[in-house]
Amino acid sequence: MNTALIAVAAVLLDALLGEARRAHPLIAFGRVARAIESRVHADRRAAGMFAWSLAVLPAVASTWAVVYLCGIAAPWLATVLATGVLYFTLGLRSLGEHARPVAHALGTGNLDGARAAVARMVSRDTEALDARQVAAAATESVLENGNDAVFGALFWFLLLGAPGAMLYRLANTLDAMWGYRTSRYGNFGWAAARIDDLLNFVPARLTALSYAALGHTRMALRCWRAQAPLWDSPNAGPVMAAGAGALGVRLGGPAPYHGAWEMRPALGVGAAAGQHAIVRAVRLVRRGVALWLLVACGIAFLAREWAHA
Repeated sequence: MNTALIAVAAVLLDALLGEARRAHPLIAFGRVARAIESRVHADRRAAGMFAWSLAVLPAVASTWAVVYLCGIAAPWLATVLATGVLYFTLGLRSLGEHARPVAHALGTGNLDGARAAVARMVSRDTEALDARQVAAAATESVLENGNDAVFGALFWFLLLGAPGAMLYRLANTLDAMWGYRTSRYGNFGWAAARIDDLLNFVPARLTALSYAALGHTRMALRCWRAQAPLWDSPNAGPVMAAGAGALGVRLGGPAPYHGAWEMRPALGVGAAAGQHAIVRAVRLVRRGVALWLLVACGIAFLAREWAHA
């Protein structure tokens, strides 16, 4: 029961404070990861696995040790620390803070402002995007990052506690830093990309199922089944296909990356995405979080009652 209540507390803390603006632990972790990369980088998968281990495993082990020892000496302090760890690994409020300016700019006809705002959310080139493509990019980002920045961390926290949330967030960060198919990271970043795929496999499908349950369920499941296998990412495909179907909008399609247009499969059905699709996507993620917390607390309560029976 304590784990579920900590999750509720961390989500409420995120809603109240939002993402830390200064001294965020992930910023320090990024510096450590870059320092490790500069020293051990080589065009070999083994080098990338070694670098990943150096960056992640000591932090996860330290988290486990501190929370465990505090749990013995002062259980209340272990609860506070676990809440803090989950809070720092969540990004629910920041999803809305990044998405709302895009929707607002589109609503006022400020396409240049919308392009500038969505550029802070996605890695694609945004200068050539029209209003529909800007809205689609922002909606896709909200749906995908609902898993990467929220549900994934919640899943691993509920399963393994603070060390699980730490493991997930650091692995996800290294994937964002090293998990590219480029000449520098094709081999070195292989481990970071594959480990992130593995850690996201179950959370992504639970996220897709949550989107389906809270939106146009039949359409979401149909899009998931038909469109997700066409997507390059084994985890982003189910999440975005189910999310687009749940919202009843069309996403995917061509997008510009590094000066060239990449042909991507279509996602979803219905009308093209607009400003309202962005807002609805944020609401869908928030409702999904509420559902997860409700289910987690319900399971914890039933487990406690069964243990005491």
